[in-house]
Amino acid sequence: MTDPASATGEAALSAYARSGVDIEAGDRAVELMKASVARTKRPEVLGGLGGFAGFFDASALAAYRHPVLATSTDGVGTKVAIAQAMDSHDTIGFDLIGMLVDDLVVVGAEPLFVTDYIACGRVVPERIAAIVSGIAEACVVAGAALLGGETAEHPGLLGPDEYDIAGATTGVVEKDRILGAHRVRAGDRLVAMASSGLHSNGYSLVRHVLLNEAGWALDRDVAELGRTLGEELLEPTRVYAQDCLELADTVAVRAMSHVTGGGLANNLARVLPETLTATVDRGTWQPSPIFRLVQEVGRISQPDIEATLNMGVGMVAVVAPEDADKAVTHLQGRSIDAWIIGEIQDAPGGTVTMVGEHQG
Repeated sequence: MTDPASATGEAALSAYARSGVDIEAGDRAVELMKASVARTKRPEVLGGLGGFAGFFDASALAAYRHPVLATSTDGVGTKVAIAQAMDSHDTIGFDLIGMLVDDLVVVGAEPLFVTDYIACGRVVPERIAAIVSGIAEACVVAGAALLGGETAEHPGLLGPDEYDIAGATTGVVEKDRILGAHRVRAGDRLVAMASSGLHSNGYSLVRHVLLNEAGWALDRDVAELGRTLGEELLEPTRVYAQDCLELADTVAVRAMSHVTGGGLANNLARVLPETLTATVDRGTWQPSPIFRLVQEVGRISQPDIEATLNMGVGMVAVVAPEDADKAVTHLQGRSIDAWIIGEIQDAPGGTVTMVGEHQG
């Protein structure tokens, strides 16, 4: 992952250390993360940590008739502030990988590898290793190799205990199997996959409402949540990659929508052609308590909350009507709570209409 440049001579090292950069700490962090990264290795990965670049043997793509590469880059937003405040860093990597690979699978692409970037005010080897352990564990779930990355120490720009993480991923899909709006047809059904919670979007709103305005502490026990507020806010993002890829191999999936920033309707509209519309029935599910809590404490309108948070739906598959029930059964067999949430109508607009009221 990280290969900090070695200073030549004690004088150079001391000069860099005086500026706030600890090269030895970076070296220790690399040693601590090696085992985690090794768990993600795919057969196509060449070499190990410490080089200037990671290698992935592209000859594996020869098995494809017409391989198309897909790429995605993202971060986790202000959720890192919760991890820092709680001094708990081994789950934030799931949020990063979820944001990355699940943007690939919506087009039908298999994630091949990930690279990450961690910027921090001070390298604490154990903290960096904890972050990377979460990234690596999520890569294993997604089936992607953690091919490389960088840890950058930015004293004076970030506080000693502050950090931010970002990453990029590359995947591959057969050209004639790319999913998207061009496949969607009137009558198709919308199959929802439950989120694990807030995932990694809307945290600026959530933090403002619950921590700043309401003054709640992260260690506050919240009866509706069955745990502390901090534990709820750190719930890792669900990584759907392998579930979605298997679903696409099992039933006629037309398109998929990863529900991130902008909420359910806005993200679903991204995979609709202008000639069709969609209807989503709120009455088909009950959002988990955290969504109602944020809405009630913050006195947020239904349109505003739905335009910010995922409201309990992390992914939507648009499937052929005859395959809708099979899709639900398949996902439930993989321990994903799934249900039919709506359908596609033959009406121009490319928009999504939310109808009904949530259960409960």
